[in-house]
Amino acid sequence: MTDGLKPRKRPKTLIGATHRIKTGCGNLYVTLTRDDQGLFEVFSALGKSGQCGMAQLEAICRCVSIGLRSGVDPTIFSKQLKGIRCPAPITSEGVDVLSCADAIATVLEEEVRSEVASNTTKKS
Repeated sequence: MTDGLKPRKRPKTLIGATHRIKTGCGNLYVTLTRDDQGLFEVFSALGKSGQCGMAQLEAICRCVSIGLRSGVDPTIFSKQLKGIRCPAPITSEGVDVLSCADAIATVLEEEVRSEVASNTTKKS
């Protein structure tokens, strides 16, 4: 066993934001939480989904969360998830949503852009 990355301990309370994204499977609700070091966890819920779809989303979110808690750059996850296609891609508000994984990547990208913009504004 190696002494690799270790996830930060989860505090009792975290602040988060939930994003709603229309996907070919219905509305996907992606919640990102933060601590004082940045993005911390990802949760998702899929409206009108069967057990298998929810299980796959939970697996993705758990893996991304462990990486975020261990200090992995969120853009690495968005680059890996972006472009994954399912049989029911849609266009929502002018944006192609290729799958639920692709939607999670989009939310991560938006959060990173927002964080960069916020940090730039604070430094000015």
